Amino acid sequence: MAPWKHTLVRVLLLLAGAGIVAGPLGIIWHIRRSTAPYIYRNIEEVPARPIAIVLGAGLERDGRPSAVLADRVRTAAALYHAGKVRKLLMTGDNRFAWYNEPASMGEYALALGVPAEDIVYDYAGRRTYDSCYRARHIFGITDAVIVTQRFHQPRAVYLCRQMGINAVGITADLQPYLMERWYRLRELAALLTAWADVHIRRPLPVLGEPIPIVYEDSDSVTGGMP
Repeated sequence: MAPWKHTLVRVLLLLAGAGIVAGPLGIIWHIRRSTAPYIYRNIEEVPARPIAIVLGAGLERDGRPSAVLADRVRTAAALYHAGKVRKLLMTGDNRFAWYNEPASMGEYALALGVPAEDIVYDYAGRRTYDSCYRARHIFGITDAVIVTQRFHQPRAVYLCRQMGINAVGITADLQPYLMERWYRLRELAALLTAWADVHIRRPLPVLGEPIPIVYEDSDSVTGGMP
């Protein structure tokens, strides 16, 4: 092969490699940049919304919320008491009888003074994508505050807004977390998965009959915790 052909092959390989790297990095940059204006650190600055979507984050062995999840519930309760939201949607995993994130989240919110009638439960929020999809298509939510940690907010806000929810986020970083570096690293792959789910794969989560959340003078909710 002529020397110029060797050079051309090397250049093409370099360009291909650069594209493989630049593509994912561009997606991550786009998601973070496009969601940044909607993410808040202080409750006082958060625009009022009818409901807060509180995303699951694991339980301890005794069934109590993990440190990450407890901070999400505490932040959501603070939103509620500050008058920023009227109701809380506890969305998490309940695939097994012995593992019930939404129920544990609800119990903690009750202990923090949130009335039972203002807590709604989604037992099929197995992933952030599922929680956002079901919030829009099962519970009929169009405006919400997303409650999760800062490392997770870009993905959560992006997914909910892509689902048609006018979502803003409040960060729930109330303490250092033991595995926070791992969470941040994992988010790089999770952001790419979120983008692919929205634009390519479009998977359907667990669905069912609509459970609209009704805001009336009586402030009633259909689909409360059984």
